[in-house]
Amino acid sequence: MLWRGSQALRRFSTGQAYFKNKLKLALIGQSLFGQEVYSHLRKAGHRVVGVFTVPDKDGKTDPLALAAEKDGTPVFKFPRWRVKGKTIKEVAEAYKSVGAELNVLPFCTQFIPMDVIDSPKYGSIVYHPSILPRHRGASAINWTLIMGDKKAGFSVFWADDGLDTGPILLQRSCDVEPNDTVDTLYNRFLFPEGIKGMVEAVQLIADGKAPRIPQPEEGATYEGIQKKENAEISWDQSAEVLHNWIRGHDKVPGAWTEINGQMVTLYASSLLKSSVPPGKPLEIKGATKPGLVTKNGLVLFGNDGKALVVRNLQFEDGRMIPASQYFSAGETSVVELTAEEVKVAGTIKVIWAGILSNVPVIEDSTDFFKSGASSMDVLRLVEEIRQKCGGLQLQNEDVYMATKFEDFVQKVVRKLRGEESEAELVVDYVSKEVNEMTVKMPHQCFINGQFTDADDGKTYDTINPTDGSTICKVSYASLVDVDKAVAAAKDAFENGEWGRMNARERGRLMYRLADLLEENQEELATIETLDSGAVYTLALKTHIGMSVQTFRYFAGWCDKIQGSTIPINQARPNRNLTFTKKEPLGVCAIIVPWNYPLMMLAWKSAACLAVGNTLVLKPAQVTPLTALKFAELSVRAGFPKGVINIIPGSGGIAGQRLSEHPDVRKLGFTGSTAIGKQIMKGMGAVFFNKGENCIAAGRLFVEDAIHDEFVTRVVEEIKKMKIGDPLDRSTDHGPQNHKAHLEKLLQYCEAGVKEGATLVYGGRQVQRPGFFMEPTVFTDVEDHMYLAKEESFGPIMIISKFRNGDVDGVLQRANDTEYGLASGVFTRDLNKAMYVSEKLEAGTVFVNTYNKTDVAAPFGGVKQSGFGKDLGEEALNEYLKTKTVTLEY
Repeated sequence: MLWRGSQALRRFSTGQAYFKNKLKLALIGQSLFGQEVYSHLRKAGHRVVGVFTVPDKDGKTDPLALAAEKDGTPVFKFPRWRVKGKTIKEVAEAYKSVGAELNVLPFCTQFIPMDVIDSPKYGSIVYHPSILPRHRGASAINWTLIMGDKKAGFSVFWADDGLDTGPILLQRSCDVEPNDTVDTLYNRFLFPEGIKGMVEAVQLIADGKAPRIPQPEEGATYEGIQKKENAEISWDQSAEVLHNWIRGHDKVPGAWTEINGQMVTLYASSLLKSSVPPGKPLEIKGATKPGLVTKNGLVLFGNDGKALVVRNLQFEDGRMIPASQYFSAGETSVVELTAEEVKVAGTIKVIWAGILSNVPVIEDSTDFFKSGASSMDVLRLVEEIRQKCGGLQLQNEDVYMATKFEDFVQKVVRKLRGEESEAELVVDYVSKEVNEMTVKMPHQCFINGQFTDADDGKTYDTINPTDGSTICKVSYASLVDVDKAVAAAKDAFENGEWGRMNARERGRLMYRLADLLEENQEELATIETLDSGAVYTLALKTHIGMSVQTFRYFAGWCDKIQGSTIPINQARPNRNLTFTKKEPLGVCAIIVPWNYPLMMLAWKSAACLAVGNTLVLKPAQVTPLTALKFAELSVRAGFPKGVINIIPGSGGIAGQRLSEHPDVRKLGFTGSTAIGKQIMKGMGAVFFNKGENCIAAGRLFVEDAIHDEFVTRVVEEIKKMKIGDPLDRSTDHGPQNHKAHLEKLLQYCEAGVKEGATLVYGGRQVQRPGFFMEPTVFTDVEDHMYLAKEESFGPIMIISKFRNGDVDGVLQRANDTEYGLASGVFTRDLNKAMYVSEKLEAGTVFVNTYNKTDVAAPFGGVKQSGFGKDLGEEALNEYLKTKTVTLEY
């Protein structure tokens, strides 16, 4: 009885605290923004005593009214508040009946009389989407962009009898990105932060802490409402001014120009920082220079000689097309639907019918917007398609490009098949005829689903180690590019389709990506050979083959990641349930090395993606090309924008920024740190992949009794190795990855000779173009020598003797290092093999084999050879966090 009394008191006290300093509010306004402000104010404990909104339009209720009616909140729908300057008596009485202490106007298109504004105890507060006093008026967001402002934001102010002139209560600001539109600015900042700002403002009033800061007149501007008739483009201006004009009118009312005698509206503008791509000229009325229809879109020119590119065009009949398809518009073929796709079409029809409730029957010719849909309905359509069509994430512009029902179904089906994403991706390939094929290599940064030049335009040469020639110029990512990539990954995780996608769908995308890697394996292996010097046959089997296996393996794990239930002491008489959930971390940064460019990418990123993270990956500066090709394939597989981002460049700039970025939740980093058959296995342990192998057996301990014969046989086998072009199928040994590494290996050999080790074979650069190193063998290497302490990461075999039978002695010597990634033992004695494998301090121990890794087997080192594991089930835990949940029932 005492316990129940305490419980009741505790609950009562909590309730009292919860409703302390809360207000009775009247919400005056409309729209989805108004609905969200209403809902969040209620969650914060305030009481909404009345909602005053607009009447239903075409039989459709405003979202704010819908939410309020559902909650039982009184809703009033007045077409107007006054007549001939006087407040309508019935309206005033209805308003006063709710007894509000504060009016909250999140978004309101009606004129509210001053006697209503001043009626409540605390007056009225209004949300305005600009940093007042700049851009007073109804088109504030548009003018923020049209005027090229570097900062945007919103103000919550106390309403007075002026137009957006009342005292400031609260303001928040954000940077304007170079290619922001009204939609992106609103969705990224003004909408989500505006909701928070309104709730904070109300609480400040409730707590008696709300300021009233008079607006200064200095810097004040007022701009009128932008309408279609005054949104025509004036061409005699700089490219930046033209860009600002177009994006400032995107989507409403839409900046337009005249092309071939008809009004054409331009959308999705961006400044062109790279060279102008080839295209077909298009005459534009009033423009001093024709535009160019290119694969990137419609390129336009300012009077300063600079250019911008527009992605989408809309004609007078409402039809929207990609600008790149201007000369081929209408040529898209109709796809035949499968039985499953017919079901999808039926689902879409139900969604349209729910939104267009005023349309009796949805037919193929039904036009979404001509039937009364608004921009708010576009948001609803996109969201319902995501929920009911397998997580498919459409963009708003997809709706504008397919306004008729039959066209919209075709677009959705193409998206589900992955055809649309591939068509939308613009890649500025570098193409080469090599290895009896044409390889097409992306060379730009890959950020938020698009290939783009580095922000500052910088590039660097990536070199073919076979002959020292330049393969192509690659974008050199700046700090700005890193920040953009992390922001894209964060947005994709927190707000995008990826964060809402079910695990099985995520697995489907990963299986699709594995299939595409396999379908393109010859091209990928050829690029890997060109960029890293890997022997083609090895690149095909190992570099690419194991990448395919890795993605398939982890795709299977996507829907099998589970927490657990935990029995705990019960809080009698009630009961408790405690369970754990495994959740993704968020944005992960991955930095991969140059020895296995694509395989290391797969080892790190497959587990990361399988559990639901997003990633920013920096390939090694000297081997970026397969990572960028991987980015292209990820789009073709259907991965949403922002999930995968690739930023080539230096470790000192891009890598360092990733390692210290506050929004990166995980950093994955791999750095450079019977005798016959056994001889061949021992050679593979050292010379596999030119010795550029993180688990290469850089030092061999050979028992005294077989030492001399072992060395002799090794040299014999080395002499049989063919050194040459890695694309030649008969080549055994290709070039080192890059010139600096070759020079380091030569210095390593010089140091060994100076210390007294015996150079048995090699130790020199091969006399031919490129970065070729002779396979090298040193003997008589003592434990104190440089060769024994430092890894070469090259084709250099370091041989040390140990006394016959002295297993414990050689174990002590082998373990006398700060590193411990992998080790191996060759013996016919099984007991000895098990003993040695137990005593060796390494993450992996190979017995009578070497380099035998598998995607299902965990891989990772001990001591300074790294933390955590790649591959296997254990790798998943590197990218997961555990949450404990306890509930009482």
